[in-house]
Amino acid sequence: MTVNLSDGRVAALTVPALPVKRVVLEVAKFSVVGGSGVLVNFVLFNLLLSGLGQPAMTATVLASVLAMSANYLGFRYFAYRDRASRTRRQIALFFVLSGLGVAMESGLFYVGCHGLGLNGPLDSNIVKALSLVLASAFRFLVYRTWVFQRDARHAA
Repeated sequence: MTVNLSDGRVAALTVPALPVKRVVLEVAKFSVVGGSGVLVNFVLFNLLLSGLGQPAMTATVLASVLAMSANYLGFRYFAYRDRASRTRRQIALFFVLSGLGVAMESGLFYVGCHGLGLNGPLDSNIVKALSLVLASAFRFLVYRTWVFQRDARHAA
């Protein structure tokens, strides 16, 4: 990044486009995998809630845990396949941090359903969607930072 002040004008600041492109591509891949996980999450949530008559909290936790398990494969083999190879540490970190994401999502869902009284079928789905969005932002940050770290040899 350079600034030329010699003739009284400020030259355009140049920022390399590669890191921006890389992050945009990463967000897109994360969104594809995450979107399929959200679909699994919502289908299971509604099946458990409406189809099987499970309580809302049970339905949201079970749906989130099952979607989280399916997402590992998508993240490992699609979104972050260029990152360091699979290890026990990576798998453990994924499930521990995903568990925190499920706890965050479930806590937010609980507040919406029980704290705010949004517990009808439509209300539950809206609360579920909002809790998923917030928990997904957390997951994106922790997955890229700690779980699927860029291999130092390929960090260019």
